Amino acid sequence: MTFSQLKRFLVGETLPTSAHAEERLTKAAALAVLSSDALSSVAYATQETLLVLMVAGTSRHVLGWSLPIALAIVILLIIVMVSYRQTIRAYPKGGGSYIVARENLGLYPGLIAGASLMIDYILTVAVSVSAGIDNLVSALPALRPFTVDLCLVFIFLLMIANLRGVKESGRIFMVPTYAFIASIFLLLGIGFFNQLTGHVMAVPSPAESIHHVGEELSLFLVLRAFAAGCTALTGVEAISDGVLAFKPPEWKNARQTLLALGIILGLMFLGITYLANLYQVVPTENGETVLSILSRQIVGTNFLYYFIVLFATPTILLLAANTSYADFPRLCYFLARDGFLPRQLSLLGDRLVYSNGILLLSLSAALLVIVFRGDTTAIIPLYAVGVFTSFTLSQAGMVRHWFKEKSKGWQASAWMNGIGTVATLLVLAIVIWTKFALGAWVVVFAIPCLVIFFGSIHRHYRYVADKLSLTTITPKQYVAKPTMTAVSHPAIVVVGQVHRGTIEALDYARGIADKIVAVHVDIGGDNEKFQRDWQTFAPDIPLKVLPSPYRSVVEPIVDYVRDFEARYPGVLTTIIIPAFVTRRWWEELLHNQTTLFLKNALRTKKSRVITTVRYYL
Repeated sequence: MTFSQLKRFLVGETLPTSAHAEERLTKAAALAVLSSDALSSVAYATQETLLVLMVAGTSRHVLGWSLPIALAIVILLIIVMVSYRQTIRAYPKGGGSYIVARENLGLYPGLIAGASLMIDYILTVAVSVSAGIDNLVSALPALRPFTVDLCLVFIFLLMIANLRGVKESGRIFMVPTYAFIASIFLLLGIGFFNQLTGHVMAVPSPAESIHHVGEELSLFLVLRAFAAGCTALTGVEAISDGVLAFKPPEWKNARQTLLALGIILGLMFLGITYLANLYQVVPTENGETVLSILSRQIVGTNFLYYFIVLFATPTILLLAANTSYADFPRLCYFLARDGFLPRQLSLLGDRLVYSNGILLLSLSAALLVIVFRGDTTAIIPLYAVGVFTSFTLSQAGMVRHWFKEKSKGWQASAWMNGIGTVATLLVLAIVIWTKFALGAWVVVFAIPCLVIFFGSIHRHYRYVADKLSLTTITPKQYVAKPTMTAVSHPAIVVVGQVHRGTIEALDYARGIADKIVAVHVDIGGDNEKFQRDWQTFAPDIPLKVLPSPYRSVVEPIVDYVRDFEARYPGVLTTIIIPAFVTRRWWEELLHNQTTLFLKNALRTKKSRVITTVRYYL
């Protein structure tokens, strides 16, 4: 089996660009794809809160603080939800934190929001997969030695599922997402029914939970528990970022889906925390999870228990990573489009998804899992900093937006986003203060490093654009070559863009060939500007624009060269490929390697004369 055959088997047949509109999501599918991260957080948010409070003891007085903490988190959830509904209304074509912050607050706030979100999405995959496997090995302890291996296998499976396209991933993830929601509400219903009928029995405290009190219950400890529980809010911004993934009318469907997410998430999180208090659940680190203990105590070790613990919870936690797979590649596209990430991340793959972004996310998350050995509690402290940084910048950007626009009802909208800004900024300060020594310092340090990285890439692209610019070149007047009855030396010039390198390649062709044709592949760029530049700088050379419905540059050129050589048998056709050469070897990684792939493909088809005209930057 060849690589291309294996790729088609795993990913599927290449889709034409015209099928893009068919890859949109219904509200039901979007809730599964874009909200699985937020919904899944109820499986571990209560547990993380209780684990922090346990430092001060396991009495009801101490662990009872988890309920007012959960109420505060739900109030924060309502504020954030209402604020993001405002964002969707203001940006009906998609208003992620990067776009909102950059347009309204400036370049660097936008880049900080982008860096924060990138880190958050990578951590989301690592945390979700680790938590899912943690729930699985909690019920099947014999699998615990294989925790890291299982995490890597599921990251690979998620990668393949998402490389198959948005629509297919939506179909795959709907069933487990709604199965989790239904099973949690059934569990809550039985738990509340037991309370009403007086059949509540507290969970016997495990021996390992009886330990010496590490510190007194203090404001700092309560705030630390609050910061740990705020992981329940991760992923709520995904719908605002992914408005264009919805079927029309996109922004209305996105707002309705966000409202549904807020109601479902708030009820599940409050319900689980309340029942954990009612049944006096005491979690243990690296042991059975709160949801597993609570399920066993409420329904016993029957089918429903094993369905929740072995299927619904691990599956939704694993699929929670899909929120990142839906939004991380799109964020990378925006940053790459603006010249802050390698341009390869802006290219659509075979299945109309940004495949390179999916691969980058998978590799980064796999590396985190290996470094932290799949330990959810070790990764969690890194988690919320990026989330609330992007929340705060997005909300602050919206306040500025309303003040600039001043449309009908702008004051109320500005007030709502202003409240969201203050609330999320306060939570960000609490998260950094309480989690800094536990690992949050890594993210605090990584965000500015990533912004500096963005800046260095952008400077390189600006340097390349300046060197290749035609603004200082005066167009020359060329006489078109006369039509020859017998062609002795034809040449094909491959043209991606009209720049200095292209001009030199065309001059070389004029000097050696008696028939020249230029070939350009249209993959959806600014074709009008290209045609204007061509008529200005090379009107004497006929230009053939090749359509590429499947976004391939190499295949249309190879097919054209084959047909062209067949029209001129007995002579050698020179294929001229202009290419610029960067100053440093690593800068080559920031550019598409189209020249290399094209030359290899032409050699495979036995084209005999292939010339590269290099332009040194």
